[in-house]
Amino acid sequence: MKRRVVVTGVGMLTPVGMDTETTWEGLINGKSGIGPLTFFEDKDFPTQIAGEIKGFEAAQYIELKEIKKMDRFIHLAIAASQMAMDDAGLKTTPENADRVGVMVGAGIGGLPAIERYYKAYLEKGYRKISPFMIPMLIINEASGQISIRFGAKGPNSAVVTACATGTHCIGDSFKMIQRGDADAMIAGGTESCICPIGMGGFCAMKALSTRNDEPQRASRPFDAQRDGFVMGE
Repeated sequence: MKRRVVVTGVGMLTPVGMDTETTWEGLINGKSGIGPLTFFEDKDFPTQIAGEIKGFEAAQYIELKEIKKMDRFIHLAIAASQMAMDDAGLKTTPENADRVGVMVGAGIGGLPAIERYYKAYLEKGYRKISPFMIPMLIINEASGQISIRFGAKGPNSAVVTACATGTHCIGDSFKMIQRGDADAMIAGGTESCICPIGMGGFCAMKALSTRNDEPQRASRPFDAQRDGFVMGE
């Protein structure tokens, strides 16, 4: 017999809001999180807009000594997971830890870390590459760090299916609970690749909107005047 699955907690950290409540209120009121690009400056890029999360402080959720060991997409995943755990009132214990799993993915992962340390290598050689670089950039580290932080010792995995990643993770987590592999799953998606290499690649594909003068109207899927998508965190 298939088990019933329900959502008990939600955590959101988006360009529209710094928490679930603010994000939801923004969405139902038609607020846009897209604005001028500020994470880096290169006026040669045809796209000068993005959905950036402004004002996020990783130190509110992660110890300072741990922050530098992770890339931003992992910081965001931990923060949103903390919100979801708090919302659900879910706490792991020695009795339930093996039945609480994590499936959080990303479409690209730690691209800014790759960019940052490749630049360091070119300027000063391989000794300037952090020993934490590899864990910073691999996508399954989001799930791994969440499980370590919250003591979730159940199924642990990460899906990578581009823009469908978060939905895919939620769907697979649903199935895990339904068939009895876990009693609770921390599931979702995270992304933070608004950097020159990331945006440059999509610009080269001519995949991004160039509606720079009206960023709030740039993301318009299924619209006859659509001219591309907008990168966001």
